[in-house]
Amino acid sequence: MPRIDEELHSRFESEQQKAMLNVLFTANWFKSQQVGLFKPYGISPQQYNILRILRGAKDRVNMHCVKERMIDRAPNATRLTDKLIAKGLVERERCDEDRRVVYVRISEKGLELLSTIDKKNRSIMQGTEDRLAQKDAALLNQLLDAWRG
Repeated sequence: MPRIDEELHSRFESEQQKAMLNVLFTANWFKSQQVGLFKPYGISPQQYNILRILRGAKDRVNMHCVKERMIDRAPNATRLTDKLIAKGLVERERCDEDRRVVYVRISEKGLELLSTIDKKNRSIMQGTEDRLAQKDAALLNQLLDAWRG
C-alpha cells in the first residue's frame, strides 16, 4: 500500500500534520470498507454500531445510553434506530412511568443479522489485522489515546 504522501500527492508542514491527515484518511478507508460490507444487508455503519451496542447491552437501554456509546455520535441516532425497528432488527418499548422515555433492544432477527455479518467481517478483518503486529497495534492505541488527551 502506498504511503500517505504518495496516496494524496502532498507534502506536509510537519509530521504531526501528516499523522493527523493519515488518521483521517485511514478512518475513511476503513469506513468505505464497512459501507461495502454492510450494503448487501441494507444497513449503514452507524446502524451496525447501534446493533452492536444493543447486543452488548444484553437488555433494553434508552436512546441516551445508545448515543453515548456510539463511535460516530450521529445526531440522527433515533432516526437510524427507527429504520432498524422498521426492518424488525430492533424492538422499541415505552417506559410505563414516563412515556417520554423510550427503551430499545435488539431483536432475534437483529442478533441473527449480526451473527451473519460477524462471520463475513472476521474473514475480511483478518487480512487487515495481519498487517499490524500486536505490539504495533498496542503502541498505536497508546499514541492515539495520548493524542486525544
